Amino acid sequence: MTHNRRELIKMLGLGGAASILGPVAAKAAPESRTGRELPRMSTGGLPPVTIRSVKAIATNPAGANLVVVKVETSEPGLYGVGCATFTQRAEVVVTAINSYMPDFCVGKDVDNIEDLWQSFFVSSYWRNGPVLNNALSGLNQALWDIKGKRANMPVYQLLGGKARFAVDCYAHADGKTPEEVAANTQKYMDEGFRYVRIQQGGYGSLQLAKRPDWRDAGFGRPTDDFMDRHAYVLAIPKLFETVRKACGQEVELLHDTHERVQPQDMINMCKRLEEFDPYWIEDPLTPENMHLFPQLRAATTVPFAMGELFNNPNEFVDYIAHRDFDYFRCHVSQIGGITPALKVAHLGEFFNVRSGWHGPGDVSPVGHAAQCHIDLAIWNFGVQESIFFNDLIKEVFPGTPELKKGYMYINEAPGLGVDINEKLAAKYPINNNAGKWTLRGRDGTIIRP
Repeated sequence: MTHNRRELIKMLGLGGAASILGPVAAKAAPESRTGRELPRMSTGGLPPVTIRSVKAIATNPAGANLVVVKVETSEPGLYGVGCATFTQRAEVVVTAINSYMPDFCVGKDVDNIEDLWQSFFVSSYWRNGPVLNNALSGLNQALWDIKGKRANMPVYQLLGGKARFAVDCYAHADGKTPEEVAANTQKYMDEGFRYVRIQQGGYGSLQLAKRPDWRDAGFGRPTDDFMDRHAYVLAIPKLFETVRKACGQEVELLHDTHERVQPQDMINMCKRLEEFDPYWIEDPLTPENMHLFPQLRAATTVPFAMGELFNNPNEFVDYIAHRDFDYFRCHVSQIGGITPALKVAHLGEFFNVRSGWHGPGDVSPVGHAAQCHIDLAIWNFGVQESIFFNDLIKEVFPGTPELKKGYMYINEAPGLGVDINEKLAAKYPINNNAGKWTLRGRDGTIIRP
């Protein structure tokens, strides 16, 4: 710091001389007598820092493939980390980072986050894909992490400071019966949660003892999942009724259909849900059926959350402008990082559409922290998805956000506040298990997504 102050004083002296001696002296001002570039006023006198290396760190300490980008800089000991987790295709993201990102990034100025985002976004010509967007998200979050460390501030301070003291979260209550879900909801309420997402048997489906005909016919794989859409549409209003009677009106109840219900069935189900006052119904339509949102919106007063499958921030523009849904369900590691997520959030503020970032267990603690920093800074915050990180995750990711009485807290350290223990992370390698995403109806037809 003493060295930086001396260099800054020299620069100010040269600047004063330049104003007297004219253009010739002014041109000489940016360099010291040793020929080195002087600290810049645009960065508070800090010297310029460039990217020295970029690499992927992949780990699976808790059953989900997690990918982190680490950006090392020309300043010894200064680096940043960002979440690039696309858990279903983790190995491809690792390849994209390690094979293509270093040549693009090395030598560039870490301060120019917007320029790096825009240039990498179009660098492969084709864009909007989940693999490259996750890689870009990791880079972008890492650069914000570095900027916060350089400023000696948490990232939320660079975004405008706190708009709330902590991040209100929802928990996940599941069960085989409505009564079991109600009991689990009450447990979370006793722990301090004010928001609970209720599911009966998983996302957009039920755990039914019924055996589908396609299995008896030898169609599909034995591991494929089954969903009875008709039974589901009838069951969810009963689920809400049971939980409301058991837990009262104060708790906010959410539900995720996971795009697995046909539009007309969704309309009929939501009409029956209105009396139970859901906080939101999540992912009511598949991306292929988004054109039906005006019809869905006109048919019911139930609030909707949408967008976790969106790749490009531009996909949000028309739907937010038309107020087709109430909460943007943006996956910060999917959309490209903090830079585009902020743009979506600020757009939503003008149309009273609030945040509901996608934050499941296959978002790393770095990604959750990035979302928390945005949540703290934006006005139009809605609610944050929570995850209970186990002790191993916290050991692999020092500085992991903490949950207390339904609120998520960051640790207030400079940058994003989360690091990664590379040696420990290496003990838990990723796999190419894409997860169980094959879901079939009664006759074996694939149910999207």
